[in-house]
Amino acid sequence: MEREDALAGLDPEQREVAEAVRGPVCVLAGAGTGKTRAITHRIAHAVRTGVVDAQSVLAVTFTTRAAGELKQRLRSLGAHGVQARTFHAAALRQLTYFWPRVIGGEPPRVVESKLPLLIEACRTVRRNPDRGELRDVAAEIEWAKVTQTVPEEYAALAAKAGRTPPIPAQEVAHLYEAYETLRRQRHLVDFETILELTAAVMTEHEEVASEIRRQYRYFVVDEYQDVNPLQKLLLDTWLGGRDDICVVGDPNQTIYSFSGATPRYLTNFAVEHPSATVVKLVRDYRSTPQVVGLANSVLAKARTPHRLELVAQRPEGPKPVFAECDDEPAEAGAVAARVKELIAQGVPSREIAVLFRVNAQSELYEQAFTQVGVPYLLRGAERFFERPEVRQAVVLLRGAARSANDAEPLAQAVHGILAGIGLTAEAPGGGAARERWESLNALAELAEDIAAEGGDLPRFVAELERRATEQHAPPIEGVTLASLHAAKGLEWDAVFLVGLTDGMLPIIYAETPEQVEEERRLLYVGITRARAHLHLSWALARSPGGRKARRPSRFLDGLTGGATPAGRPGSPVRDRKERRPGQARLAAPISCRVCGKTLTVGAEQKLGRCATCPADYDQELLERLKLWRTKAAKEAKVPTYVVFTDVTLQALAERVPTNEEDLLAIAGIGRVKLERYGEAVLEICRGGEVT
Repeated sequence: MEREDALAGLDPEQREVAEAVRGPVCVLAGAGTGKTRAITHRIAHAVRTGVVDAQSVLAVTFTTRAAGELKQRLRSLGAHGVQARTFHAAALRQLTYFWPRVIGGEPPRVVESKLPLLIEACRTVRRNPDRGELRDVAAEIEWAKVTQTVPEEYAALAAKAGRTPPIPAQEVAHLYEAYETLRRQRHLVDFETILELTAAVMTEHEEVASEIRRQYRYFVVDEYQDVNPLQKLLLDTWLGGRDDICVVGDPNQTIYSFSGATPRYLTNFAVEHPSATVVKLVRDYRSTPQVVGLANSVLAKARTPHRLELVAQRPEGPKPVFAECDDEPAEAGAVAARVKELIAQGVPSREIAVLFRVNAQSELYEQAFTQVGVPYLLRGAERFFERPEVRQAVVLLRGAARSANDAEPLAQAVHGILAGIGLTAEAPGGGAARERWESLNALAELAEDIAAEGGDLPRFVAELERRATEQHAPPIEGVTLASLHAAKGLEWDAVFLVGLTDGMLPIIYAETPEQVEEERRLLYVGITRARAHLHLSWALARSPGGRKARRPSRFLDGLTGGATPAGRPGSPVRDRKERRPGQARLAAPISCRVCGKTLTVGAEQKLGRCATCPADYDQELLERLKLWRTKAAKEAKVPTYVVFTDVTLQALAERVPTNEEDLLAIAGIGRVKLERYGEAVLEICRGGEVT
């Protein structure tokens, strides 16, 4: 590979990155600006010019899929031998290698999930939380560990950080301590402990640190805006005071602050490294000017000093579509109909995505696509190579490869094997059978690609094993249904952003200005997933016939133009004024309904009475409301207090509202919660069943 080959086809800014072969280097790369191209060409150029040996490079990213993509691109550029791994994979490899030498005995076993140990920990502290609460507690423990917060400090530091744990903070601390005790007793490590122990082994054993630092002296870190304090600690330990490091990230795509990630390592890189080369990539090669223009407009009101304004490089495309619907089923139906039109116009279903804020929103779209006969797949569910039918197919193909008949063409052999476990000439209508068929068909199409390159069955099986290691799934026909968080790093020809109402985006529990701004960036991430077709929609009511009290997301204020309600021509959407984050609302004083005293304490205002004043309430109704709240929280995948606090449930049981006005009279129940939960709560108060 000649010098120009590693630099060919790069734009001026990408070339500047590639030619900055010595660190420290900071690349601020906007969405769709070719950051992976820039950093892989930089590594290839450094290897080709003798600046570094390929084996001395460690490229670190956050997902196995991204690491696999880096490896694939580096191989195509001739940079063989470069290690591209996730933080956890790189650390686990080092920890496992050095453990017998410096610790002794077998390395600890990795736990994939904290939940089994947490269930045991609950027994030791005599607590019986539901599974939804346990998931939230696990997230709190992960935050504590990545921020290096020990159990005895959790309550104070969680309060200082403005966190709202699902159960009292002191109880989280007790569970955290019990979880850590069990983990150590069982000789187990979780993902955070892997990083922590690797850094500790290097710090305490100089010979280990020296060996690792001799091996790796050239570092590249992708998605640097998502680095958390524990990952930064390990990275600094790897570097050992050296500065041959290139970091790449986009402050506009910081959407994981809730898990401990912070963009300050990216935005302060030049402060930490005064001699750093800083390059901005803003030429967007992914999206049309129309999509890029909307993305820039959404961020124009963002409260950040590090905003990257994208410059579109693609030809003109269709304008983004804004659609207002009467209710959520109508919204899902309109999206499914439009998706079917796009497929008829030649857009492959695998190049279409429907993105939502929380996973619970997917059900309506699964139903709508099934009704119109459009295949779909849920992202964030099982990984492709972990699906039962794929595992079964790989076992059969591996066995066949050991006794392969060279006379039989590869594609024919694979089709014959897959036909025996369910691959048919025609796809089934939908549901689980269709998903299974799509998996097998993806394997068959991959076999045809390998056959066209002259490959045989053993080579095909080797390719499957490589892809399984790197989580490099073959493309599957079907519309992608995914959360906005799960969509990060991906792109499609057509993207549908759904459920864009205040209370959903921004989510109802985003209360601080910082949390609201992160929700704005989440919308920006969703918009920038689209190459050409972009459809944004919202529903005024939850269900048909419901009160149409919802309003479009405040992030769309001033941007929807003359958006037309879906199915109702005319009636343009009016722009709404945005209330500034943190701006107070003036409220009338609330008096105790028993003694008439003005209430000043929040809990008393919600109850509508002094805490010391007597009040009768229906205990059975309170229990039924708690049962409903637990189910609603599980469905929305949020803590129970986000639905309604205990005090609000107590107020409902005392006052037994009969209509929407009664509900709104209870402090803490506003229009958003009325629209989302009002019908269900009123039905329970009337004696209806908990559904």
